[in-house]
Amino acid sequence: MSSAVPVVTARRVAVIGAGAAGLVAARELRREGHDVVVFEQGKQVGGTWVYSGEVESDLLGLDPKRSIVHSSLYASLRTNLPRECMGFRDYPFRKKEGKKGRDGRRFPLHTEVLMYLQDFAAHFEIAQLVRFQTEVVFVRFAQPGKWKVTSTSPHTLPVDDIYDAVIVCNGHFVLPRLAHIPGINAWPGKQMHSHNYRTPESFQDQVVVLIGSSASAVDISRDIATVAKEVHIAARSVEDDKLGKVPGHENLWLHSMIDSVHEDGTVVFQDGNAVGADFIIHCTGYKYDFPFLETNGEVTVDDNRVGPLYKHVFPPALAPWLSFVGLPWKVVPFPLFELQSKWIAGILSNRIALPSKEEMTKDIEAFYSSLEASGTPKRYTHNLALHQWDYMNWIADQCGLPSIEEWRREMYMATSKNRVLRPESYRDEWEDDDLVLQAQQDFADYLISYL
Repeated sequence: MSSAVPVVTARRVAVIGAGAAGLVAARELRREGHDVVVFEQGKQVGGTWVYSGEVESDLLGLDPKRSIVHSSLYASLRTNLPRECMGFRDYPFRKKEGKKGRDGRRFPLHTEVLMYLQDFAAHFEIAQLVRFQTEVVFVRFAQPGKWKVTSTSPHTLPVDDIYDAVIVCNGHFVLPRLAHIPGINAWPGKQMHSHNYRTPESFQDQVVVLIGSSASAVDISRDIATVAKEVHIAARSVEDDKLGKVPGHENLWLHSMIDSVHEDGTVVFQDGNAVGADFIIHCTGYKYDFPFLETNGEVTVDDNRVGPLYKHVFPPALAPWLSFVGLPWKVVPFPLFELQSKWIAGILSNRIALPSKEEMTKDIEAFYSSLEASGTPKRYTHNLALHQWDYMNWIADQCGLPSIEEWRREMYMATSKNRVLRPESYRDEWEDDDLVLQAQQDFADYLISYL
């Protein structure tokens, strides 16, 4: 942080997206005195937490002319983190009674998360900053320190606006990533990406193969197993003693990755087993996509690495006038979004200093070199996992804030362990009441000391 007394400057800032990242970015920007406009192509706040029963016209997401649905939620989705851990640092995700549809469980249904974000937006009066049903179609650097943002809404011509800065908060759960399967073009069965999975009924009495081992694959496989004849999960890096029938299920099996598929409908796994399948579901994640953004090559997406970015946020050549919130994954998302947003807002007002372009570039090069040296694939650049705590603490220090709460880290780690040990019941069985009490106390201390 700069030792000189800063001259605080207010900027006009465009925020793209009104999901969790966009909402907290808008709040932090306004707290710093900036003029904020949030662009949201949906009809309400919430982003990826807005459920839609609709699916795309192309279930694999390959057709560029398909009808795009931005929701990736399935009807039965519950959070895989406890609500205390998930919440913003100064707006706890508490159980609320009295409102229809509320889910008071520690690992609530997706509808409860949407209500939490709606409550957050109402409490901080963010909705008045949002232009709903407005899609950003083009963003480009117009002149030094200025960005042109072109947006469109139903029944209107495109509108151009000029901003000092743009913050991209458009999420990364829309453009599907698909597995490569030898022989798939001749395979006669059906396919879809988990992006388009909603309910299990259409898989009644079928043999289904799911590819992936993420939380969504675990949830969806068990959801479908309630109606399907057989469900087979194909996953990478599975220990041999874990292969075979999944304990507690009569129709659920775990395999190594798919080796090939064939014209007779057979799916052959690398472990040598084979099944005749009706459906393959790709639970294989998503690609980062910014179709509206023109940076003359200063920011690219290469094998799912968005870069070059300083600390996953700022492209050195365009900093601080362009930034990204919410790229890291395998994280506790909402507190991370909050810290990134505080950092960006403080930098834009000159209260916090960024390193020089050369220093940021050097830092990025060192980070990429460390990934390469450790054998980490490029597509895992934004996968923070256990590194998230050091990352968030570094940003908190830049902002002059306390480090991330220890109870939050312990809660995350305990949940991650329980998710593996007892995937069927971890959401409803836990032994961390002491951490819940510590969370309640820390929330009170945080509000008193730092707001």
